[in-house]
Amino acid sequence: MLVDEDAKMPGADAPVAERLLFLQENMVNFVKQYSLPVVEVALVVSKYIRVLRGSLEDAAEASGEVLPARLAEPWPVEIDGVAPAIDSFSLDRLLGSLDEDRMDIFDTIIRTIVNGSEIPLASALTLLRDWEMRLR
Repeated sequence: MLVDEDAKMPGADAPVAERLLFLQENMVNFVKQYSLPVVEVALVVSKYIRVLRGSLEDAAEASGEVLPARLAEPWPVEIDGVAPAIDSFSLDRLLGSLDEDRMDIFDTIIRTIVNGSEIPLASALTLLRDWEMRLR
């Protein structure tokens, strides 16, 4: 399920930048169209970061290499002023308001495009690290 049904998913032979742009556009369009709360976007993005990082770490380990910190660790966030306190939010209320169906659709969009366009895992992880940084 893609947000823009008229858009054609780029194939594996398309430039990586074009495939990443297609993923980015579909993620942004879905988040806007369905007014996804930040917590839902963050949960789906963090799930994919875990999956992609795990696959890349396994491949690196099998080759006797180490995953670069830029991929392995969250990117630093520069905050002007004081960071907001999270203790004012009720975790139960926050988790109780999650829309699992909406999150599943967002999850499917990411998975379908990454797999269908054969986006290199490191490139997909870099895009999601950028989302993660902005979500924090």
